[in-house]
Amino acid sequence: MTVESENGYPHINAAARTVHIGGLTRSQLRQSLQTAGVALNAYAEELFADERFTTSDQPHTVETVELTVGELGFMDGAAAGELFKQANALGLAACPLELAPHLRLQYTDQPEGSAKRSVQHEAPHASITVASEPLSDRDDFPKGFYLRNIDGVLWLRGYRADAVHVWNAWDRFVFARKTEWQRNRHE
Repeated sequence: MTVESENGYPHINAAARTVHIGGLTRSQLRQSLQTAGVALNAYAEELFADERFTTSDQPHTVETVELTVGELGFMDGAAAGELFKQANALGLAACPLELAPHLRLQYTDQPEGSAKRSVQHEAPHASITVASEPLSDRDDFPKGFYLRNIDGVLWLRGYRADAVHVWNAWDRFVFARKTEWQRNRHE
């Protein structure tokens, strides 16, 4: 994984990363996380157990951009639908769900967040949510993954949020850069 400063977005100094994904089955990916000592919460386990969570057969790279909700232009926060729409306008897209576990395995120097209990219904301090399409519209099913580092333990955690949940301006997201094929398809 490579990281660089990205200046292609207005008034944003976003972190760009190249993430290597694919080539592992879901169970192999889960085993890689376990071998690396990555902790998972019950929601992450639920996502891994779902048959709709698929992985790519072929290894490839995904160019990603990490930015805050505020950097997307929402200083008062926004719901996921608004975030995805604005990201799309900036040439960004949802990441494949399998990107989050691969990113967790490759991004091992994530700054630590506070181990104290997070505020309910808010993303934890120093966490990074990987923007991906949810497997289910049900509010009681996890919507995706986020990354966290607590007391030196790297976490891949699943989360629940309904469609009207407002993400705070300081919440961090990772989006994929649209490929040439995706850009041409939407024009």
